[in-house]
Amino acid sequence: MSDLDRHVLPARRLAGRIPAEMDRRHQQDAFPGAEQVHAPDGAPNILLVMLDDVGFGTSSAFGGPCRTSTIERLARDGAGYTRFHTTALCSPTRAATLTGRNHHSVGMGVISEMATRAPGYTGVRPDSAATVARVLRGNGYATGAFGKMHQTPPWETTTAGPFDRWPTEEGFDTFYGFLGAEADHFVPVLYDGRRQVDPPRTPEEGYHLTEDLVDRAIRWTDELGSFAPDQPWFCYLPFGAVHAPLHVPESYRDRYSGEFDDGWDALRERTLARQKELGVVPEDTELGPWAPGLPHWDELDHDERRVAARLMELYAGFLEHTDDQVGRMIDHLEATGALENTLVLYMVGDNGASTEGGRLGAFNYLAGLNGIPSTTEELLENWDSLGGPESYPHFPSSWALALNTPYQWAKQVASHYGGTRNGLVAHWPGRIAEPGRLRHQWHHCVDITPTILEAAGLPMPHTVDGVAQKPLEGVGMAYTFTAPDAPDRHTTQYFEIFGNRGIYDHGWTAVTAQRAPWLMATGGVDLTPLSESRWELYDTSVDWSQSRDLAAEHPEILERLKTKFIAEAARYDVLPLDDSTVGRQAGAENRPPHPMAGRSSITLYPHMDGLNEKAAPKLFNRGFLLSASLDVAPEDAEGDPCEGVLLSLGGRFGGMALYLLEGVPVFEYNFFGRARGKAEGTAPLAPGAHTVELEFAYDGGIAAGADLVLFVDGEQLGAGRIAVTAPAMFSMNETLDVGRSRGSAVSHAYDGAFPVRGAVLHHVRVDLQSGTELPRARRERIELATH
Repeated sequence: MSDLDRHVLPARRLAGRIPAEMDRRHQQDAFPGAEQVHAPDGAPNILLVMLDDVGFGTSSAFGGPCRTSTIERLARDGAGYTRFHTTALCSPTRAATLTGRNHHSVGMGVISEMATRAPGYTGVRPDSAATVARVLRGNGYATGAFGKMHQTPPWETTTAGPFDRWPTEEGFDTFYGFLGAEADHFVPVLYDGRRQVDPPRTPEEGYHLTEDLVDRAIRWTDELGSFAPDQPWFCYLPFGAVHAPLHVPESYRDRYSGEFDDGWDALRERTLARQKELGVVPEDTELGPWAPGLPHWDELDHDERRVAARLMELYAGFLEHTDDQVGRMIDHLEATGALENTLVLYMVGDNGASTEGGRLGAFNYLAGLNGIPSTTEELLENWDSLGGPESYPHFPSSWALALNTPYQWAKQVASHYGGTRNGLVAHWPGRIAEPGRLRHQWHHCVDITPTILEAAGLPMPHTVDGVAQKPLEGVGMAYTFTAPDAPDRHTTQYFEIFGNRGIYDHGWTAVTAQRAPWLMATGGVDLTPLSESRWELYDTSVDWSQSRDLAAEHPEILERLKTKFIAEAARYDVLPLDDSTVGRQAGAENRPPHPMAGRSSITLYPHMDGLNEKAAPKLFNRGFLLSASLDVAPEDAEGDPCEGVLLSLGGRFGGMALYLLEGVPVFEYNFFGRARGKAEGTAPLAPGAHTVELEFAYDGGIAAGADLVLFVDGEQLGAGRIAVTAPAMFSMNETLDVGRSRGSAVSHAYDGAFPVRGAVLHHVRVDLQSGTELPRARRERIELATH
């Protein structure tokens, strides 16, 4: 359609209008009609695969210990990239990848859950930075996303919207996956479009999220092949794997038994040797310095080593399983003939490997995110369940350093290549010269969008939906497909995450690591003032792994690069720098919107299950009253009493729930599986109307205890206590549910969704108490004592 102006979306016709005759019988020229916009002739399908938390030295294709036959296969028949970079954190990498602009330029300076009102950190993509999916869809592509998005602001995930930043409004015709940072791979909270759906099977029936995502992607491409065989598609396949929790199908859990018994120091040496053999690093590459504060293998005792090795085995099995599922997708495309005209871009990680499992690893790493580390004893006690649905594990931090070989540091540390250098493979039959030959050009995830547009033969429009667009800030990589030795085109790039920052410029890097990533959940960390940060300088044209600091030898180069970083930071909305993590939103003036802000009483209805924890009423570090209004039906013919979840927040690995069990009201608080507080009634509810109330009488302060007082129709029927409570969150993926439970169950007393039956639940009211307000039960006790 050469008469289209593709620089403006929706695309406009350039040709003049055909004149109409008075009589249809005399009309000679055919009207163009409402012809659909088509992609350019020969435009390829695009498959963009993204793994989560995979370091450069992890995949066997880049010298690592984890067997990834699909990555190897695609690299052998395409091209592997050895100097490709991400932002060092998930949401920022995803935003930069899909928009072609730097992550601060599109408001994603950190993960969306930590957004503030500073321009580079709002968590809200501006309309002036349309996604590549929107551009492709506007040019005749079918577009689908299957997996982890992590770009929708949490406060926009309710049914009130707005929906502008949901996947289906950001350019994807089809979306199936999850919106947050991570998922329970056995019982995920899923969306199909904007509608929450249950997984198609249970863990007992063999369900695993990664397999489900590939099933859906295959089904989608098959449908397009049947209904629109000439229409190219863009399939975005961003897995939740291998981000924690390390949830591994049983058949993959023991595939690496014994392979990591010699530890992470030995693995670093072994991986570097293999990398040199493969040519992914030069022969003179040295191992980067070890991160201060993390133990070497010989500093662990026997039990600590045993646990650490097992957790690494699970991670490796998790990655191999994920890569095998990508292989299943590739095999299917090849069998249907679609692979021949498909550009595959396989990003082997959205950042470096993660240190968020803590020094010794974690059985329930959500507790670690609340500053409550796991113990070796806890891991040993739960040995048989590790990797399965009853666990939420992560490996020890030191493994991340080995998986990022040969580089320093890890995920979150945007200054050093351990956090930002990831493998990339491009595969496009007949379009990549010298298949199997590595490419060593320096590139960044911001270059993915321009590469896709180059391959499709499309310009980046200057106007989308009436909004003028920011210029692309990335550099297309298609030149490397035909010229393996072409000189670099991406020559300058800044980096920043949590105050860890640096700049690359024509081979030189000036960097400073502001904070250790395994301390993200630790409040009150004594950080060096940003103005006093110690900068390092590396010449990566001769020092591939940033192992030789030249700051003292070339102070003039260092000062030039530091000045250049400030200029780039000002240009791309990186300022003001902020090195905080858990306290990032302190101060009302800095917080992003919240759908229930300023309200002390909120009424929730049974159809409102699946409310993101960040959008739910704030129930941490405060007292509250839950009031459920319901009508209990007479017992049925079998004599079954009413039961089910009235309100639930969180899940198996941390949460709270008010529920009916055989007609008896119960409230249970699950402190990350380590402690449980319970208040329960003494008899089943009689038929008729009732109000079940739970007063959470909080002690005050942070993570303090609370008295639990249960009332039915105003009469106190049960009481209990929880000695300690969650300081910040229960989960990154579980939800607040009314009338049933999505995801995993808070209590061992019930299984699955446990919907209300034998009663009609009208609503649950949540009343939030102020810091000075006395809980009702205590107030009544005081009144009794004074009379």
